[in-house]
Amino acid sequence: MRALQLFADRDLRLRDDAPPPSAPGPGEVRLAMRAVALNHIDVWGWRGMAFAKRTLPISVGAEGVGVVESVGEGVSALRPGQRVVPYGGMVCGTCRACREGRENLCENVSGVRGFHFDGFAQGLVSLPARLCVPVPDGVSDEDAACAGITFGTVQHMLFDNARLEPGEVVLIHAAGSGIGSAAVRMAKAIGCTVIGTVGSEEKAGKARELGCDHVVNYNVDRFESVARRLTGKRGVDVVFEHVGAATWQGSLLSLRMGGRLVSCGSTSGVSAETNLMMLFQRQLRLIGSFGCNLRNVGEGLAKMAEGIRPVVDTVLPLERFGEGLARLESRNVFGKIIVTL
Repeated sequence: MRALQLFADRDLRLRDDAPPPSAPGPGEVRLAMRAVALNHIDVWGWRGMAFAKRTLPISVGAEGVGVVESVGEGVSALRPGQRVVPYGGMVCGTCRACREGRENLCENVSGVRGFHFDGFAQGLVSLPARLCVPVPDGVSDEDAACAGITFGTVQHMLFDNARLEPGEVVLIHAAGSGIGSAAVRMAKAIGCTVIGTVGSEEKAGKARELGCDHVVNYNVDRFESVARRLTGKRGVDVVFEHVGAATWQGSLLSLRMGGRLVSCGSTSGVSAETNLMMLFQRQLRLIGSFGCNLRNVGEGLAKMAEGIRPVVDTVLPLERFGEGLARLESRNVFGKIIVTL
């Protein structure tokens, strides 16, 4: 089968002779993959930042969509020909967190597909049926490919963790990123006021078209000053943070009394200073958010079916996967890059 595999740091090769997975065992399905969506985790894996032992080569791709090709014994909820989004976390399904539907807190997770183990950028993938979420009718493959990480992560951040409510003011960093653009659309869909940050005037125009009520070019203005001015010095209700060290202190300064900061990433650095006096005096709530659970993936797909679509920058064939990674690494992208198989 065809598979895009990482042989060494920054050494991606498209194989036509990769061995296919075995037929699905009891409780498993085998998927014919249709598309994958690129994420920063793909860039980290490409660079060699695996944070854990892995055996190369491995097929890349942590987020995607496929069609059920065959089912194993005991699988009744899925049928051949059905489109599904596979969950990329290799979770146990038996620990307390998994039993409670909090798969992203699995106590026995063994890794992430495309990062530690073979991912979804290959013709066929076998996995437990319990880790597949059906795609609603009317949702395209390109959009569905963005559900497993992008929409699921934003759903978990904004609604499970930050408890975003209609009418609130939310500051969304990197509004042109995959999760940033999804966050803008989800927040606007419930009537929030959105302040988005971007790194260029070109992206500022696109962010306004996307729906941001206010846009700050962080290379020109201090976003925390703009946020406080726009809110009459009150501050925003929620900060959607995934940049890390470069924006951390400004994000805290942007919050109102009792405001909530939810963070899922640290692309600019993993360490940042925090003013503890400001933290407790202003009663700020800092919330860490990692990935999503299976319920969030389904919620994200339902929102797509309702018309809240991901922002797709470019659709590339599998042969140009490396080009997509390079663009993502250079931040020369607005929305998602999708790779079709």
